[in-house]
Amino acid sequence: MNNKLYAITDTQLLPGDKLFDAVAAVLKGGCKLVQYRDKSSDKARRLFEAKNLLALCNQYQAQLLINDDVSLAQEIGAHGVHLGQGDTNPVAARIILGNRAIIGVTCHDSLALAHQAIKDSANYIAFGRFFPSNTKPDARPAPIALISDARKEFSNTPIVVIGGITLDNGKQLLDAGADMLAVCHSLFSAEDITAQARKFIELKN
Repeated sequence: MNNKLYAITDTQLLPGDKLFDAVAAVLKGGCKLVQYRDKSSDKARRLFEAKNLLALCNQYQAQLLINDDVSLAQEIGAHGVHLGQGDTNPVAARIILGNRAIIGVTCHDSLALAHQAIKDSANYIAFGRFFPSNTKPDARPAPIALISDARKEFSNTPIVVIGGITLDNGKQLLDAGADMLAVCHSLFSAEDITAQARKFIELKN
């Protein structure tokens, strides 16, 4: 987790082989952390896509996290998982995936959930949404002040922010204390995804 960009895939935005081309493009742009997010029930396709994405990430010395699915992460040897509040408990995920796995937890707009996530061995905490989101339009909003409050309370834990993040609004989240910007639509819908990835990574804070 060593640069500002955390790319999150979207099956509807990136159907079929577009997924691999798009992820290759963000990796070429310097992204070092990719989350494979697919909520479908097509296990065979998800396994195929996750395996291929892991191979791509390894090629670029980047890390692949699987959204929600601890079993899939274990099966392909992914670098870790991202867990929502209704998913596998982080403690159970840690037992399954081991001490080297990266485990991130969605904490919405709650410092209390962040405290619990860290207690449960999360490597990073994720807050949001901060702006209207194409990927999760119904997610409840979080105030930007939450980031600076979290930074004071969790000085040693990376803070990921998500929700409607663009090149225009990302800097204010970094300025507030975020470590990484989790981006889907604004990244993968760009005409030049590699250039867009570089621009996110170069945002100053």
